[in-house]
Amino acid sequence: MYMVESKGGAVGCMIGSLVLLGTWPAMMTLLERRGRLPQHTYLDYSITNLLAALIIAFTFGQMGSSTTPQSPNFFTQLSQFTENWGSVMFAMAGGAVLSLGNLSTQYAWAFVGLSVTEVIACSITVVIGTTLNYFLDDRINNAMILFPGVACFLVAACLGSAVHSSNAADNAAKLRATNFQGSSESDDTSREALADNEIKDVENGNITPPQENADEERVKFGTADFLVALEKRRAIKVFGKSTLRGLGITLFAGLCFSLFSPAFNLATNDQWHILKEGVPKLVVYTAFFWFSISFFVVAVSLNIALLYRPALKLPRSSLKAYLEDWNGRGWAFLAGLLCGFGNGLQLMGGQAAGYAAADAVEALPLVSTLWGILLFGEYRRSSRRTYILLFGMLFMFMAAVAVLMASSGHRK
Repeated sequence: MYMVESKGGAVGCMIGSLVLLGTWPAMMTLLERRGRLPQHTYLDYSITNLLAALIIAFTFGQMGSSTTPQSPNFFTQLSQFTENWGSVMFAMAGGAVLSLGNLSTQYAWAFVGLSVTEVIACSITVVIGTTLNYFLDDRINNAMILFPGVACFLVAACLGSAVHSSNAADNAAKLRATNFQGSSESDDTSREALADNEIKDVENGNITPPQENADEERVKFGTADFLVALEKRRAIKVFGKSTLRGLGITLFAGLCFSLFSPAFNLATNDQWHILKEGVPKLVVYTAFFWFSISFFVVAVSLNIALLYRPALKLPRSSLKAYLEDWNGRGWAFLAGLLCGFGNGLQLMGGQAAGYAAADAVEALPLVSTLWGILLFGEYRRSSRRTYILLFGMLFMFMAAVAVLMASSGHRK
């Protein structure tokens, strides 16, 4: 079995996790903006998310022989379920709350945008989850470094809320300037036609914004016409709906995220002494396997129910319609793999250097915001105030991830 033991290896896992976990939300957002039902996307994503966990368990968890009787290989420990089921329950609880959190963010992205959703949810995760992990890990992380990093996340969260408020005001002003509320059906049809090529370019990876040329019949990122065309194509309609709903969903997601890592910590380190004396603690790969099984069961159960009783007035679907919907399925599969491997790397690094330090990967809005700007035109043609707040938010996240990684300890 391969174990990450050095501080450098743990930091490497965290950096890899940061990139992967910051990328998969962009793919899910892309599919929603193309009109694919989020229930279909999440079912596809859940399949490959579980596949990633199986690959990690069958490779790293079985690599070589068991290091000690207290660190058995994956298959050996899998057969010991009757002895370590208490720790398994903690791992499965972590997977369940993470599944609920990820499912919630899929709907929040539509209301408040990819960047702001990730900023607020991840900041809540760090403030609550990192504090819990610090005490669960017997304070192996340097508190004088760790908690200033948590403070940076708090500041970033406040700036993220300000960015959203400022950008929403900018978009409202754009729509008022074009008299969107009073536009005729023919005007709307014209706008949709003008935007169609631009949206397709975004989907196909052409993220170069159109040139400032009045003769070009293309809709520019950040304009009112772009916002209207996007609304027509997307699966979740948001015009005329309060963004407080999106912020409420984001808050719920953040609370779910803040609990999954402490639950996994309890599963692998048995701080509450649930296991009988002599029973090996769950190795990270066995815990991640049960964690992902629970994630998969919760995700599939809820999304099958949402096919027939959809939320937010989405159209009804069915299992047959889901199986026949291949539009963007490859992107959803890829998103699941990225998220699964990202979660695995985060937990491998946390077991080595402390789960509080591993929460540095919650700075994934750094990556998500970059994708939001490049792929989806977020913040294009916004006000100077919005740009200043956006820069401040990103700077605080960069400071936070550096500080939290610097607080890494070494588990004995």
